[in-house]
Amino acid sequence: MTDKVSKPAAASVAAVAVAAIVWMTIPATAQQQAAVGDQALIAPGRTAYAQKCSHCHGPNMVTAGTVAPDLRAFPDDNTRFVTTVKQGKNNMPPWKDILSDQEITEIWAFVSSRRKP
Repeated sequence: MTDKVSKPAAASVAAVAVAAIVWMTIPATAQQQAAVGDQALIAPGRTAYAQKCSHCHGPNMVTAGTVAPDLRAFPDDNTRFVTTVKQGKNNMPPWKDILSDQEITEIWAFVSSRRKP
């Protein structure tokens, strides 16, 4: 029996190993980029929240017994948040003509950073 490996077999093993390494690092890189991006959105989101949302949802998202929900308990669902903000729900009026998509994205970054799991 020989300990030699053919060049094509070695090349195949190397290609699979490289592909596996690249595949495993892509999600981590994307997650890291998203985390950095979210951090850049939180400060303007805090400002927009204070100006547009805090009068109903309370400073720091703590309501004083109003009908507005505690946003710290809002589900981790960006699509639901955007839809609710744009279209309104229950006692909340629609904000689609008042807030830009960028402002809604920034507010979501702030709200989701303060969520209670």
